[in-house]
Amino acid sequence: MKAVILAGGYGTRISEESHLKPKPMVKIGGKPIIWHIMKLYATYGINDFIICCGYKGEIIKEFFGKLDSTLWDVQLVDTGLDTLTGGRLKRIQDHIDDTFCVTYGDGLSDIDINCLISFHQKKKSLATLTAIHPPERFGVLNLSGDYVTEFYEKHSGQSSWINGGFFVFEPGIFDYLQDDLTILEKTPLETLAKEKKLAAFKHDGFWYPMDTLRDKKYLENLWSSNKAPWKIW
Repeated sequence: MKAVILAGGYGTRISEESHLKPKPMVKIGGKPIIWHIMKLYATYGINDFIICCGYKGEIIKEFFGKLDSTLWDVQLVDTGLDTLTGGRLKRIQDHIDDTFCVTYGDGLSDIDINCLISFHQKKKSLATLTAIHPPERFGVLNLSGDYVTEFYEKHSGQSSWINGGFFVFEPGIFDYLQDDLTILEKTPLETLAKEKKLAAFKHDGFWYPMDTLRDKKYLENLWSSNKAPWKIW
C-alpha cells in the first residue's frame, strides 16, 4: 500500500521557519517532521511513499536525494505552488491504482496504522479519516456512529472530534476532486459525509500538529526528553 504525504503548502503560521524551508522539512530532534511521519508508516510495513511537493519543493528533493534509498521507495511529485489539498491529490491520480493512505506533512500521532486500515476495510467505505479530540483552536466533526455527518467551526470540549488527517482512500476519491483549486476538506469530504461514504476512525491517543513555532518547541521538548508518544519504532 502507498502512503501519500501532502507537503506543498506555504506554512505561513510558522514563518519563522518556513521562510527558509517547507514546513514538512522543519526539524524535530534533528530530523524533518516528514521523516517522523514516514517512520510511523514504515513501522507498520508501509514503505512506498508519494510526496506532493510545492513550496520550496527543491529542499525536499535535496533531502531525499541524500537519504539511504534502501529505506523507502519515495516518489517526489511537483503538484504546483498554489495548488490546494484536493488538487494536490488529483495531480497524483496516475500513481494510484488501489487503496491508499494520505496524511498531512506536519502532524504527528501514535496512531496504529494497521488498525486504521482494518477499520476502513471493515466499513467498506470510500474514505476514512482519523477523528481526534482537538486542541481548542480547531473546528469539529459531527459523528453518527462511525460516520461523519457534518463539519462545524468550533468545538465544545473533550466530547468533540476533528479531522486529524491519517486518511485511507479508495481510488474512487478522485471522482470527487475537480482541479487545483479543490480543497479536500471542503466539498469532497462534505459530499462524502452527506452520502455516508466517509467513515471516522476514532483515535484517543496522541495527535499534535506543528502549526506554529510554539508547536515546534512543544514537540521538540517531547523528543529531547524521551517522551515522544509518536516514537513507536
